[in-house]
Amino acid sequence: MALDLPRRRRERGRLDHSLPIVNIVLLLLFFFMLVGQLPPPESDTRLATTSRLPLSNLPHPVLQIEADGQWRLDGREVSPELLPSALPPDGEPVLHVMIDRAAPARLLVEALAHPALSGLTLQLVTLNQPEEP
Repeated sequence: MALDLPRRRRERGRLDHSLPIVNIVLLLLFFFMLVGQLPPPESDTRLATTSRLPLSNLPHPVLQIEADGQWRLDGREVSPELLPSALPPDGEPVLHVMIDRAAPARLLVEALAHPALSGLTLQLVTLNQPEEP
């Protein structure tokens, strides 16, 4: 008496679904690389302009970062390493930061990451000038 067992089927190769995913990721990568190289579109957007104001109208202490990387604390030139000792000892640990409009964004990022500013609460100060008609 022979047992009637189902025949063994040959296993077929499984489909690999990772190849289409890799293709999509590569296409997206190429797309963003190309788009990142295009020049920015022209626009009529006018950025705010900054005018020189007396330091008495600004909050204190205010750290001004010039486009050339120079730091000024309440109008006096200060070295980044000496900034903690130049701050008022009895004041709040709030430092107002104002950067030149023409300065590159890299300069602000580097300044904010400087160890001299650690432990302080930073507030970015901007100056508004109404548009002339």
